[in-house]
Amino acid sequence: MKLEVTGLTVSFSIPGATVRAVTDASFSVRRGECLALVGESGCGKSVLAHALLGLLPGNARVSGQAMLSSELDLLSASPAVLAGRVRGRQIGLIPQSPATHLTPVRTARAQLEEALEELGSTRSAAELAERFGLAPRDLDRYPHELSGGMAQRVANAIALAGDPELLIADEPTSGLDRPLVERTMAVLRELCEEGRAVLVITHDLRAAAQVADRLAVMYASRLVEAGPAAELLDRPRHPYTAGLVAAQPDREFVAIAGMPPELTALPEGCAFAPRCAHVTGACARQPAMSSGVSCHHPLREAAHAQGA
Repeated sequence: MKLEVTGLTVSFSIPGATVRAVTDASFSVRRGECLALVGESGCGKSVLAHALLGLLPGNARVSGQAMLSSELDLLSASPAVLAGRVRGRQIGLIPQSPATHLTPVRTARAQLEEALEELGSTRSAAELAERFGLAPRDLDRYPHELSGGMAQRVANAIALAGDPELLIADEPTSGLDRPLVERTMAVLRELCEEGRAVLVITHDLRAAAQVADRLAVMYASRLVEAGPAAELLDRPRHPYTAGLVAAQPDREFVAIAGMPPELTALPEGCAFAPRCAHVTGACARQPAMSSGVSCHHPLREAAHAQGA
């Protein structure tokens, strides 16, 4: 199984403006591999995930290609195909803010068992829930009785009910304390070792480092850097990536100055230029992605060694 995404672009028409949520995104993820898509909130990560599953609202305009196993283009597939063949079966989704995705008048157990039955699984709800650290008694609670972390773990279990080959995890550690973050990431890593493909969407670089083989960094709707996780975290080449790494508690713990641009008013050139210490006149033009980085002035190894 392989997901190959080429030129994915998503925009939304709203009164008086166009939201350019994803711009020309290209990446792949294959069996036994985890790709982590990282970046600040609001950069388009979740929209990208929803586009792959046909879960966008009616005012969305989507172009590009997303080939699943070289057989099915997810972006042009009909709603019936996505609902009957893809969602839950070939691709499982762990949604962001899972509490809003759970039915409030049914217990966690009832919802998990329904998913298992609908998808033809012979696994038990208790077995699946235990993998994500849920006790049997937790399954008999209603959504309003679950903490944010418990609701997240229920959503994680439901996403695996159909034994999908590809799992898209949209902020799967939201609301979890650090030990549960590490446990959840360990489970996702186990899924890769079992032969599944995993796409993790997160702003938590520490969590991404625990699970990802490769990282793709998103800023203001565009992928700006991609490469092996360890290499990218140790020697980032895009100034934005370097800023994300430096902002981690175990690094300099200094936030990137400034704010991302509004997706309704993206500049023609490099969107990171107003926040970048390396900006020149060349940055008025949009840089192409070359050798894994989209930047007119990629950082050099020597510069990192000197702390630049």
